[in-house]
Amino acid sequence: MFSRPPATIRFAVLVALAAVVACLGLVAGSTDIGFGPALSALLGAIDEPARTVVMDLRLPRLLSAFGIGALLAVAGVLLQALFRNPLADSYVLGVSGGSALGALIALLFSASLWFVQASAAAGAILSTLLVLVLARGGATVRVLLTGVVIASACGALVTLVLVLADNGQLRGMMFWLAGDLGWAAHPWSMAGGALLATAAVALIARPLDVLATGETTAQALGLDLVRWRVVIVVLAGLLTAGAVIQGGTIGFIGMVIPHLVRLAFGTATHRIVVPAAALAGGTLLAGADLVARLAAAPRQLPVGAVMALLGVPVFLVLLRRLEGPR
Repeated sequence: MFSRPPATIRFAVLVALAAVVACLGLVAGSTDIGFGPALSALLGAIDEPARTVVMDLRLPRLLSAFGIGALLAVAGVLLQALFRNPLADSYVLGVSGGSALGALIALLFSASLWFVQASAAAGAILSTLLVLVLARGGATVRVLLTGVVIASACGALVTLVLVLADNGQLRGMMFWLAGDLGWAAHPWSMAGGALLATAAVALIARPLDVLATGETTAQALGLDLVRWRVVIVVLAGLLTAGAVIQGGTIGFIGMVIPHLVRLAFGTATHRIVVPAAALAGGTLLAGADLVARLAAAPRQLPVGAVMALLGVPVFLVLLRRLEGPR
């Protein structure tokens, strides 16, 4: 039997994979640019057309993909630790539904991009607060069930908005619902915010480890369940809101990535899982965006739809792996 390589080696492999995906994201597209010209464009030492493609189109999408993917993956880690449920991800709380509803209402009135994103943020905050208020005083399972109900209600309202929209508005709405990195207006802020959020969540790795053992054990070890439940729900809500505001609704990352990381690293210790999940989530979404740009070039597919097509088979394989042999 071969021994499993140490976590540092596996993390180095993950970093190398992220670097490969990042390089491909810069050089590949409807107009191919070599690695040398792309590097020169990053350094500002190349002609204007190639520099425009790299700096104004591909680099912002790449940064947005890594930032959004990291936020969704870390949110998934938080919620799976809280609920101890392998199906838990950042959308079970209804945050994405509230955010999508706010954005679509703004699009229905032909609002500008900044107002659409502000409305999405307001919808995410309101849905998170609603979950906390309605589930106040109950057990963790009550928070989960409340989130599912809020998500269902938001889904029904989203359907009504789509019915009321005219044909000219439907395209933008569908791209928002399917996930599109073209909505990301602040890629550098997104990448920096994801890095800070990952560091902040890594600092609470010890309480997450205790929560993952179960509520009874956590209480026996003196953990304040009520306080940490609120902290985790708010954190997951904020991370999801930040991701949805910039990229629309993109699924499967928060559900699949934590499982992949725990299997690949052979541990559930959150000081390892959190940063690894952030990097893996960003890498996966950046890879999905690359597929979305190349599959039907020069047209671009919604990255959320591509992510779902990639996520379904991965999740099914993970499901069989987690169930084990029968």
